[in-house]
Amino acid sequence: MTRAHRSGRRTRWVAAAAVTALGAGTVRARRRLAALPVLAPAGPYGAPRPPLPGWHLITAPGVAADEATVRAAAGHAAREGLEVVDLIPARLDAESTLGLLRLLDPAAHRTDRCAPGQGAGHALLVSEDVHRRAGLDTAVPPRSTADLLRLVRTLKEYAPDATGWAIAPGLTVPPPDPARHAEELRARGLPPGLLSAARLAGLALLVKSLVSAPRWGAAATALYWLQPAVVLGPARGPRPAGLARHTASRPLRALSGALRTLAAPAADTPDADAAGDATRRAAYTAELAAGTDRFFERRRPDCPWCSAPEPAVRLRTPDLLQGKPGRFTLEECRHCGHIFQNPRLTQDGLDFYYRDFYEGLGGDGAALVLGRMSDTYRARAEMLRPFTTPRAWLDVGTAAAHFCNAARAVWPDTRFDGLDMGEGVHEAARRGWIDTAYQGQFPDLADRLAGRYDTVSMHHYLEHTRDPFAELDAAVKVLAPGGHLLIELPDPRSRAGRLLGRYWLPWFQPQHQHLMPARNLADALTARGFTLLAEQHGAAHQPNGDFLGAVALAANGLAPDPDAPWSTVPATPARRAARSAVQAMAVPCYAAALALDSLRTVAARATDGGNAYRLLARKELG
Repeated sequence: MTRAHRSGRRTRWVAAAAVTALGAGTVRARRRLAALPVLAPAGPYGAPRPPLPGWHLITAPGVAADEATVRAAAGHAAREGLEVVDLIPARLDAESTLGLLRLLDPAAHRTDRCAPGQGAGHALLVSEDVHRRAGLDTAVPPRSTADLLRLVRTLKEYAPDATGWAIAPGLTVPPPDPARHAEELRARGLPPGLLSAARLAGLALLVKSLVSAPRWGAAATALYWLQPAVVLGPARGPRPAGLARHTASRPLRALSGALRTLAAPAADTPDADAAGDATRRAAYTAELAAGTDRFFERRRPDCPWCSAPEPAVRLRTPDLLQGKPGRFTLEECRHCGHIFQNPRLTQDGLDFYYRDFYEGLGGDGAALVLGRMSDTYRARAEMLRPFTTPRAWLDVGTAAAHFCNAARAVWPDTRFDGLDMGEGVHEAARRGWIDTAYQGQFPDLADRLAGRYDTVSMHHYLEHTRDPFAELDAAVKVLAPGGHLLIELPDPRSRAGRLLGRYWLPWFQPQHQHLMPARNLADALTARGFTLLAEQHGAAHQPNGDFLGAVALAANGLAPDPDAPWSTVPATPARRAARSAVQAMAVPCYAAALALDSLRTVAARATDGGNAYRLLARKELG
């Protein structure tokens, strides 16, 4: 078989896959559209009435809602038990409607407490209780659609199972502003440059398919071209303006929009906090002036777990997560297999490398990732079902308490409290995701919390700590006799760790201080009076934590963000262009990695060998 024949066969397979994906996406969009209720106001109400008691209508600039629509939305909310309703204009343009349907599954997201809030970005009806708890100021209306998109993400967190969506025929909105498209994508928590690169790659694939595999290529192109009309044409409710014109010009619109976003990736953020960025950059510059050596302790010559001498170097790596200066070494004990950071970061070093990761600059990205793990959170909570009914649960290292939020759906009568070093734990309490927030180090608070809980969990927490033994001792104090301790950790013996080297995401340098094999942790629990009840490996596997994570780390390592306030190189146009080019070239790698991770997850579940493990242990009465 010639090279040309092999290339043609590959193109046919790719084009066939594109047809399948486009067809599935079209059917999914129709299903989601059908799940959106349509408000049906009873008719005009005559003279204007006072604002509805107990509700706040929040609109983007240029958006108007008549009184009948607002009252219909309030009635719908009351019937459905909603506290936040995102109003979707019936005349919303076709591409915005399709984009919303890619992100929003109305039926699933209503019950998924951790699903990120998505909306049309035009109008929100908010209950007085949520409005108050979220600390909204009625005197400061949203300045743009992007502001409203950010707001719906916030409000979904305050009403995790009481946020809904409805098509509002009485809502009038201004036409979309293409110049603000990238800003609106960022407000949704999406990377504009990467999405534009993916769109360009998709259009190029359609063109190549038309040439190399005309039948499949024509089918894929026609389905892409006609998708707006197929999804929205005979739909109940939405009536996008200019649907036929938009459908006819869709490829050209997609091409011009993607090129415009790539050409000016950072120029369309007029609401950026320039003063805050300058202050942050100045602070990092001053801190880095003394170098990074002071952030490390002296290298230790033995294993911190079993004290065996002469550990071996497992890997050396820079910070591939944020791109902050510094190099880090993980060493492995030759006797017990414990892997640890050596030399270890000081407390000041940890503060430096954690800064702007879970909060601050990185807060939105971290929240987006943590909000997409609902299945994992529920699986953790379900692990206790054969053994106990938890009543008082403390989640240690809870961050923003996404686990506790999801676990409430599994254990609705359980009291969930959270403990963390960050400020986010207090925000979690304001949202209602936890009942009580504790901020500080677990060992320091253990005496105060002694015997209060029948369940303690540590999910991807113990590997971050400086002294895992002190953390386990604290759990012994806090648990009542007969209480349960649930721990989930990366598995350092995962084969993917050796295959991917420094690009295996669970190494997570420089944050992870200790990675202990399951047997080591089980022995430590037994020595503290626990009985091991259950151990999971395949079931604890983190999807997309291997190959997709490796591509992300490699792309970030090749072209770190020059605009990051800790960057030590000038943020020149050439460096920005290089980063955009690397991200664009990574798009097909992301697609391949996603497929590999899907296969990896199936294999992990079948063989009980994934990239993480869970242990459930009971503190014995004696």
